[in-house]
Amino acid sequence: MSDKKKVVVFDYGFGNVRSAERALAHVGADVEITRDFDTAMNADGLLVPGVGAFSACMAGLKKARGEWIVGRRLSGGRPVMGICVGMQILFERGIEHGVETEGLDEWPGTVGPLKADIVPHMGWNTVDSPEGSQLFAGLDLEARYYFVHSYAAHDWSLEVTNAKIRAPKVTWATHGERFVAAVENGALWATQFHPEKSGDAGAQLLTNWIETL
Repeated sequence: MSDKKKVVVFDYGFGNVRSAERALAHVGADVEITRDFDTAMNADGLLVPGVGAFSACMAGLKKARGEWIVGRRLSGGRPVMGICVGMQILFERGIEHGVETEGLDEWPGTVGPLKADIVPHMGWNTVDSPEGSQLFAGLDLEARYYFVHSYAAHDWSLEVTNAKIRAPKVTWATHGERFVAAVENGALWATQFHPEKSGDAGAQLLTNWIETL
């Protein structure tokens, strides 16, 4: 019997599932690409990728019952990780070209256009991770990660008032303006950048996630 952690890359039509599969397999996970409800529900970890428009990703996710899977996993404390637009749709809403789309509302806030001289933000950038981060454990402060996006969450407003609940850890990056680059919130983790395209630093980050499963 394999002692590898079982990770499902959720295949709802809006993510580079193959590169995510390769990156997770490279760091020792037992990976399956699927949209099967039971398989996704029962995996040790669920990875939700995302590329393209916020509204299209949400439509694709709902068509595959992904919002139910994410919600039910999190209500049971089962780990979920979102990448790129797969992170953005975790927020309350997204606004693209004046069109507002409801997100999964796991976190309050709006994803909107990135205000910078050059958009999209495409390429390598550093991040400002908080002290005690599990996601960035063992990674140098100058490590660089690969971003490709024109939209971002610019604020973090989720407050935790229950002393028994660990406050989320939020990582920031800057391109023209400051934006949310990653979040660790109980069983729900996410990155705006692509760890699967971020070389050794991305591999260490995925390893850190798998070790929590």
